[in-house]
Amino acid sequence: MAQYWGIDLGGTKIEGVVLDESKKPLVRLRIPTEASGGYRHILSRVQKLLQMMADECGFTLPSVVGIGTPGRIDVNTGLLKNSNTVCLNGKPVQVDFQELLRAEVVIENDANSFALAESLFGAGRKTMRQGTGIAFGIILGTGVGGGIVCGETVVHGAHGIAGEWGHNELLPDGELCYCGRKGCVETVLSGPALERFYTIRSGGMWKSLKEIAATAEADQAAGETIERLLKGFGKAIAQVINILDPHIIIVGGGVSNVEALYSPVARREIERHLFNGTLDIPVVRPQLGDSAGVIGAALLTVGTC
Repeated sequence: MAQYWGIDLGGTKIEGVVLDESKKPLVRLRIPTEASGGYRHILSRVQKLLQMMADECGFTLPSVVGIGTPGRIDVNTGLLKNSNTVCLNGKPVQVDFQELLRAEVVIENDANSFALAESLFGAGRKTMRQGTGIAFGIILGTGVGGGIVCGETVVHGAHGIAGEWGHNELLPDGELCYCGRKGCVETVLSGPALERFYTIRSGGMWKSLKEIAATAEADQAAGETIERLLKGFGKAIAQVINILDPHIIIVGGGVSNVEALYSPVARREIERHLFNGTLDIPVVRPQLGDSAGVIGAALLTVGTC
């Protein structure tokens, strides 16, 4: 029986899945990333998770593993770049994983993995027009990223950075981003950025984004935070639509759970910046839940097993 093993390497958690021949999960586990332990520790955490998965399902360790990572492999150097887990940057992640795991490793950006899974098996399945459509998959979580799927293929681009809308400037002279620029989309729309904004507006009180969204009508600072999200999202995503004009936008990550993102108000905020005038495509939640990234990572191994 064919098995497809995938790992979603996030900033706070590492998730693993084993899919069967029909692409249904046989086992799915997650553990904390413990990124503060550094580069080698993160690699060892992935190794530990794979062993846990093998023990859970009774299989031997795989010969091929798909891994979705924050950041992207530089096509010229083979080193990871643009990761918000900064200790991964500048490292030969694919080579080191292959040596440690003694397996072939297929590396893909985590947003691309998410976009691939949702396009083929989730929210974009009916919209993709029999393999000819364009989907833009968004990660709005600890970081902000994106992936483009055309038909059934992930678009990488000449530099391997296609879809990286999270590091376009949204606020001139805004908050410093880990990438070295100021005012990036990520510094405005990520979960931590929204929580920081609320803390400032509330005079020092902290709430989780879930709590902020739930109290937006009663709490002025919470309302201002959600307003900031909708205005920033509208402007930032309209710029992508004006260039890419996808058939569907699929919003994933923790921020995607904010109901207001799918409201008429949110659509009007997009339309304010849209060259077309009206937004005629769906902006939807993922159907695979928080499994999309790890399922996409496992799908990277299809055809190699």
